[in-house]
Amino acid sequence: MSDEGPPDAWEPHERRLWEAFRRGEWCDDVPEVRAEVVRWLLVAAPRPVPGSLARLRLAGTRITGRLDLAEADVRCAIRLRSCRLDEVPCFDGGHFNALELRDCALPGLTAVGTRIDRECVLADSVIGGTLDLRSLSVGTRLSLNRSRTAASDGRPAIDAESLSVDEGFSAVGLECAGPVRLTSAQIRDALTLRGARIRGADACLQAAELSVGGGLHLDLGFTSEGGIDLYGASIGGTLHLEESTLTGTGEGRREPALQLLCATVGGDIQAGRGLVVHGCVDLRDTTVRGSVVLKRARLHHPDGTALTAERLHVGGTLNCRGGFVAQGTVDLCDARIGGSVLLEGADLTGLAGPALRANGIEVGAEFNCCDGLTAHGRISLSSITVRAKLCFKDALFDVPSGSTALTCRRSTASELALQPREAPVGTVDLRHTRVGVLRDDPAGWPRALLLEGLVYDSVHPTLPGGDRLPWLDRDPTGFALQPYEQLAATYRQHGRDADARTVLLAEQRRIRTTLIWPARLWSVVQDLTVGYGYRPARAAWLLTALFAAGTAVFATWPPQFTGDGARPDFQPAIYTLDLLLPVVDFGQEPAFTARGPAQWAAVVLVSAGWLLATTAAAGANRVLRRN
Repeated sequence: MSDEGPPDAWEPHERRLWEAFRRGEWCDDVPEVRAEVVRWLLVAAPRPVPGSLARLRLAGTRITGRLDLAEADVRCAIRLRSCRLDEVPCFDGGHFNALELRDCALPGLTAVGTRIDRECVLADSVIGGTLDLRSLSVGTRLSLNRSRTAASDGRPAIDAESLSVDEGFSAVGLECAGPVRLTSAQIRDALTLRGARIRGADACLQAAELSVGGGLHLDLGFTSEGGIDLYGASIGGTLHLEESTLTGTGEGRREPALQLLCATVGGDIQAGRGLVVHGCVDLRDTTVRGSVVLKRARLHHPDGTALTAERLHVGGTLNCRGGFVAQGTVDLCDARIGGSVLLEGADLTGLAGPALRANGIEVGAEFNCCDGLTAHGRISLSSITVRAKLCFKDALFDVPSGSTALTCRRSTASELALQPREAPVGTVDLRHTRVGVLRDDPAGWPRALLLEGLVYDSVHPTLPGGDRLPWLDRDPTGFALQPYEQLAATYRQHGRDADARTVLLAEQRRIRTTLIWPARLWSVVQDLTVGYGYRPARAAWLLTALFAAGTAVFATWPPQFTGDGARPDFQPAIYTLDLLLPVVDFGQEPAFTARGPAQWAAVVLVSAGWLLATTAAAGANRVLRRN
């Protein structure tokens, strides 16, 4: 520190500033001061008045000329309030104790590679050009609260690449007419942009590889007119997006409104409660250790994908319930959700693609597309795994007739509840899916239903077999064998053998429609006689009728004895049984031969006996083979 007085050329008001500096007092009676005077005070550092702390505290002053403190080593605090700087001050490469510019006006500021041991406050100020904070290091907190910045010549409003802040970075109410760059910045505590308004030609907030130890607050009135790029960001706490408005850029909002790609979030993503997005939200390959909450959020990207979260990993719940609206595809392909996926009451619209696409997703608990979910477009859930229930109860599939309403192929769930609000006019595809419990409602059965390969342990409600047959007969591609076998097996498993036989009989009748005419004729005979082996009582009644008719005929027109030896007594009933049962010999048929009309009756009985025996054997073989 210098013991000399101020230079002789100084004006009286500048000498007053020199004295206030030595005493560490506020100087608010100097309307104007040269920048070289301020530099001299800070660099020469006059010795303080005994008992005082030397520091620059200047209020309500205009600083003329350029304040150049590049590479300066200033050990005292610099605090300017309500001051106006005519030229861009330069703090590049310097080392400072504390820097505060509050309620000031300046054409810009550059502090590249600067180190500030304590706080850096640039609050409530108007900055007419770029705020260049590249590689700035702040020992405690950095504050840009309620400041306004405006870029020129395509430069960013705030350039803070590789910024390092040992505590928090607060920019509440910040307004930027130009992009904000925080690429590779490191904030040990929270980064707060609550209520900030940023607009930029491309990405208005460029924060790739950002590292935040605490939470990231882009909420409570935060507005971006341009994309937010958080590629590869690491956020230790929660990402807050409540009550914010994000807007993508490019033709048709081609660039994402929020790009959180390959990032890590240690807490939750709280993006519900008033979030409005015009453009795509990109969460691909991101890991969220907590939950993702989009409850009551509104995403608008009708010409493309509103939410893309391919390979997203969420430790908790994905909550898109209670008024969540997405105009554009919601893409959750190959995501891993540790808790539940909740879409109750959501409104999804897919114009350029499916309303919901979640192929390959794994859900640790429930996947709820129920309780008022409305899908204006197809829902695609192929190859998914749901540990608990996959639910479509009271959901609405709003698709044109002849299109696909729901695709759920090659999937696994403990329970599938397919009870929509209205019967879908589009196709529901459940092929090669495995569920424990299948719940549906006859009033909600779709017009077209693909069931081939669907496997289930039980189905509710437990309707009679005949009432379930229309459910099986809705495959637009034609008859499939496996759905009948599966339903019959389920009935047998639960002790409902009569219902199982009803289903299997219907199966054989459907098979008949696929056969050539000779085989089809033989199938008709089996159906009429023994019901393909599933109606054995029918053969018994037919045998009884033939036995009674034959007995009456042969009692009226007894046959003649043609045997050798003693003539046995003729018994019409036993003779009829001899004719009807081809493998049984009671000794009557060899001894007697019918004549006249009785001969035709014998021919009919023998033919009927062989026919019944053959069809009964075929039916029994079919039944035993299945069992």
